[in-house]
Amino acid sequence: MLLSPEQIVQLISLGESENLECKLTTGARKEATQTVCAMLNRNGGLVVFGVKPDGQVVGQDVGDNTVEKVSTEIQKIEPSAYPKIERIKIAGNKELIVVQVHSGPLKPYRYKGVPYLRVGNTTQIMSGDEYNRMLLERLHSEKRWENQTAEEWWTIDDLDHAEIRNTVSEAVRLGRLNEPESRNPEDLLRGLGLLRDGVLLRAAAVLFGKEERLRLEMPQCLLKVAKFRGLDRSEFIDNRQFTGNAFSLLFKAMNFLIDNNPIASRFEPTKIERIDEPLYPPLAVREALANAICHRDYTMGGGSIGLAVYDNRLEVTSPGGLHFGLTPEALFQPHESRPWNPLIARAFYIRGIIEEWGRGTLKIVDWSTASGLPHPEIKEENNSVTVRFLSSDTKPSQEQPYVLTKQQEEILKLLKSKGALPLRDIHAAFGVQVSKRRIREELAILKKKKLVKSKGIAKNARWYLLRG
Repeated sequence: MLLSPEQIVQLISLGESENLECKLTTGARKEATQTVCAMLNRNGGLVVFGVKPDGQVVGQDVGDNTVEKVSTEIQKIEPSAYPKIERIKIAGNKELIVVQVHSGPLKPYRYKGVPYLRVGNTTQIMSGDEYNRMLLERLHSEKRWENQTAEEWWTIDDLDHAEIRNTVSEAVRLGRLNEPESRNPEDLLRGLGLLRDGVLLRAAAVLFGKEERLRLEMPQCLLKVAKFRGLDRSEFIDNRQFTGNAFSLLFKAMNFLIDNNPIASRFEPTKIERIDEPLYPPLAVREALANAICHRDYTMGGGSIGLAVYDNRLEVTSPGGLHFGLTPEALFQPHESRPWNPLIARAFYIRGIIEEWGRGTLKIVDWSTASGLPHPEIKEENNSVTVRFLSSDTKPSQEQPYVLTKQQEEILKLLKSKGALPLRDIHAAFGVQVSKRRIREELAILKKKKLVKSKGIAKNARWYLLRG
């Protein structure tokens, strides 16, 4: 539903943002269409014609073919997109033209062959890496690693039949599957959606493959566990590697945790005896391990799940980054469950290992804080995701000072000494050795960290400090 004229004017008064772009007239429709493309690739927004650079709403004369020209330009976006275009009358005979853009379902979008991305209140050409990531996510539902047929030499005899039957039996007990007519492994695999035209899918091998076969054919079905002395990896106390199917790796990881989980002691007022409990709640760690198995990138042949115990923390690491626009921060909020490997995730769900869709990370927080531990952390770096459990006397890294680049530090110093400045003056302070585009990117990062803020529109926008 389109916003009312009053709401649109109110938004314009707040200045341009990731979700709002203003243009004086439709003569700038090419630049505006770049922004429409960028908003399709992000979270949508509004593009408004009839606004001066200083934010004054003046409208424009709108003829019979004005909207048609805007629509024709937008039709040059691929894949096809159809944002809503509205005419809104203001004072006199002037009108605003408002293009309402929703987040596109077929990302990445391109305008005249070029993909764009919205960063803060700027429209930028999308990087090749970002474009490839979006394209991979779009194609993922149709053709992904887990739902492709396994190599022709894989047969049902290469799978652990007992594990298949255990999975189905547990699913029936939990009411997540109906009692099958047959307990024949081939029939069970077909019922689980792990056979296509009688041929095994790769997900079947990951879930039920025998160790010796996986070691030869799928070396990424690997778990690395270690306990370190101190706070880094310089000295091992215990270090092992296991190859196996998903269920066996989870079982081995939990056995390692039993042997290496520190003990936390406490007293209750009404009891004389000391109560000894595992420092890191096993249910929370198991949830993190299950998430790692279900969401990891199996295309990385050298990848592995990691479980590491240090003197001050426990870490679960999986190869591959986050997808579908998720961020570490978003994972600690209610969110839609979109597993990267839904066939593998479904098997874990019906088996009872994953209890609720989309609540795994929230439950990790609940279990951790109920045990007296700090809020756990999730880090995405070096094409991997790490869930970090902190001991009760460890300060969360979120409370530590921001890590900034040298250019970001210089921008903050400049704004502190000079006050609010437009982009051109900030760029001028760095000289020709730093591009204006780079300064925009640094400002967008600082804005996301809530260290700076902009006020005003386009060339009249000014940047100022929020902290320090």
